[in-house]
Amino acid sequence: MTPPRLARPQADEYAPFYAGYIARVPEGDVLELLARQAEDTQALLSSLPPDRASYRYEPGKWSVTELAGHLCDAERIFAYRALRFARGDVTPLPGFDEAAYVPMAGFERRGLADVLGELRCLREATLFLFRGLDDAAGLRRGTANGSPMTTRAAAYVIAGHERHHLEVLRTRYGVGGR
Repeated sequence: MTPPRLARPQADEYAPFYAGYIARVPEGDVLELLARQAEDTQALLSSLPPDRASYRYEPGKWSVTELAGHLCDAERIFAYRALRFARGDVTPLPGFDEAAYVPMAGFERRGLADVLGELRCLREATLFLFRGLDDAAGLRRGTANGSPMTTRAAAYVIAGHERHHLEVLRTRYGVGGR
């Protein structure tokens, strides 16, 4: 059996902050996981009754719709980073403040179904990006938010970040059981 093209990144390929996300990614092909994960997330969130989309587990926390929107924002940013790194662009990239992004996005106004449609399209584009890379592109490095990162580490961060938030949905929002 040949190993996956985007093998698990080493600890020097990402900032320590991302170690928890990467640890959440099980062994195996990260691209297969990303494809399955997209289906699972869509099924889980599409099954919610409409009144649950605006649920917040405590005041000041994101609604389910806003959390789905945050997944969109984060995936778009990490895929953009991966694109830049894969293409050999070494220009340092800034970080982003998700707490500032979500209120400005108007996800609640759009509704959960629309945000989920965006998330589905983003994941499809993300998969096309990563599937089109060769081994060398997966190992290329850049700098984001003041720390080094490889292209392949970005794929693992996307997968682990979504796994993290799905766990939050289950444990704090009561979505899909505990």
